[in-house]
Amino acid sequence: MRMTQEAELASRLRELLMGLPAAALPITYQQAAEALGLAPPRTIQRVALALETLMREDAAAGRPLIAALVVSRRGDLPRQGFFDLAVELGRLPPDPAQHQAAYREELARAMAYRR
Repeated sequence: MRMTQEAELASRLRELLMGLPAAALPITYQQAAEALGLAPPRTIQRVALALETLMREDAAAGRPLIAALVVSRRGDLPRQGFFDLAVELGRLPPDPAQHQAAYREELARAMAYRR
């Protein structure tokens, strides 16, 4: 994927996440892919890469991580890549035992930021 396509997808994903009604959140990676009109192959991977772009942008700007609004369909948490990058960006503690609670706080901040 060219960088411009990646940046454009991340921008569209941010618009989607900012515009959805609070009651519809969080959404799954699959729901995000469908809402963005992505066609296979690698739809989930493309959403994940766009979310990583948003995480880096939000961390750099001191904003809550809007990527917290996208979760795996196998539960109510993001995929492992979210946690790995959030730790790398200094937004979650390194201790995996603290990740779930720290994620819930980040999710609440992201939801509040949208208002």
